[in-house]
Amino acid sequence: MLKQRTLKTPIKTTGVGLHTGARVELGLRPAPVNTGIVFHRTDLPGTPELPASAHHVGDTRLSSTLKVDGASISTVEHVMSALAGLGIDNLHVDVAGPEIPIMDGSAGPFIFLLQSAGIVEQGAPKRYLRIVAPVEVRDGDKWARFDPFDGFRLDFTIDFPHPVFGSENRQVVIDFAEHSYVKEVARARTFGFMQDVEAMRAAGLGLGGSLQNAIVLDEVKVLNSEGLRYDNEFVRHKVLDAIGDLYLLGHPLIGQYTAYKSGHGLNNALARALLAAGGSFEIVTFAEEAEVPAAFQDWQFAPA
Repeated sequence: MLKQRTLKTPIKTTGVGLHTGARVELGLRPAPVNTGIVFHRTDLPGTPELPASAHHVGDTRLSSTLKVDGASISTVEHVMSALAGLGIDNLHVDVAGPEIPIMDGSAGPFIFLLQSAGIVEQGAPKRYLRIVAPVEVRDGDKWARFDPFDGFRLDFTIDFPHPVFGSENRQVVIDFAEHSYVKEVARARTFGFMQDVEAMRAAGLGLGGSLQNAIVLDEVKVLNSEGLRYDNEFVRHKVLDAIGDLYLLGHPLIGQYTAYKSGHGLNNALARALLAAGGSFEIVTFAEEAEVPAAFQDWQFAPA
């Protein structure tokens, strides 16, 4: 039987919030079976809890923000992506600030943190959310879709009018029966354009952004001296974000996600549409490891 997972020991780190610019302390603690991922604002009176749920996403401007009873935590998608990538079901995430630290702009530092703490199996079966009927949402020319698929595959296409992207770097298909999250997704960094910085900061966003935690582009090129980590790092980061946004469904996803120009808002709309269409999914467990789709055997349960 494949079992739920949590951390072996607590672990802490500090960093800067990408949008708030605030210094943030982050702590990760083991949690009992069937807890799920629960965020805690440790800097607020009463330490309010914010369960990681698609229904609690209250703002999707350039990140996914959880909001519960007046408390909020923004930019949860990268740490959620890392938790999905390592198959961690139950965790307390203590945040002494309004935002998860951006670290280097990818999920890589969170992967390192989680692996350093150690991961243990727990005494309850792992539960999966399996897509059994298509669900699609649209916003103008942008769209995102779930389809039944015996595994976990993401097919993402971006479209930015910038020479760096090129036609060959606009799409990526990641099938976790064949690809490694840690090696091929986790290190892809967030990105932005110099011409958007002034507008973002006027809106109170991007205040902690720098070349150390984002890929920055001017009108013709990448400004980071080290260049890109992958040729198609931009669209791989969109996949990283989507994995984090979709893990707010509460369970690993068995199905295919296909998207064109999607972002946090559309990802959340798709998750909510799925939950509202009760006949489009089912929650399943597996008594034998051989029954589990290969995507989860190779991705979540093999050593990184």
